[in-house]
Amino acid sequence: MDKIIVTALLMTAGVISAILLFNAVYPAVNQGNDAITNMQVRLGDRMKTQIDILHAAQSGGVVTIWVKNTGDTRIVGVDSSDLFFGPEGNFARIPYGSGSPHWEYVVENGTEWSPRATLRVVVINFSPLNSGRYYIKMTLPNGITDADFISW
Repeated sequence: MDKIIVTALLMTAGVISAILLFNAVYPAVNQGNDAITNMQVRLGDRMKTQIDILHAAQSGGVVTIWVKNTGDTRIVGVDSSDLFFGPEGNFARIPYGSGSPHWEYVVENGTEWSPRATLRVVVINFSPLNSGRYYIKMTLPNGITDADFISW
C-alpha cells in the first residue's frame, strides 16, 4: 500500500513539474519564433530593395539628384530617408522638409516610388556651391544605401 501512495505522489509531482516547465518554456519559444519571423520579413524587404543614384546637377544653391528604384519592391517612407551631401571630406546629413539646407522629393514617373520609378531629390542650400567634388549618399529607412561623388 505504501508503494501505491508513493507512486501516486511521484506521478502527481511529475505531472505538476511537467506543466510548470511547459508554462515556463512555451512563451519563450513562441516569442523567439516571432522574432525570427519578423527578422525574415525585414531581411526579405532589404533583399528586394535597391536604389541607384543616376545623375546630379546644380544651379546656384539648388542641387537636383535623380535616384532610381532598381529593386523589386515599392519604397515607402521616403521622407524618413537620410541624405548626406557636401564637399568631399566635409559632408553633412541634410534634413528633409524645411530649414537651410533641406531636401524635398518628387516621384517623376509615378505616384509612388515603385520599381523602375525615378525620384527627383532637390537639395535647397540657399547659397551657391563652389566647384569641386561633392559626396552624395542616400540611406532608406530599411538601411539600403547608395553613394556617389560628383564634380562641377
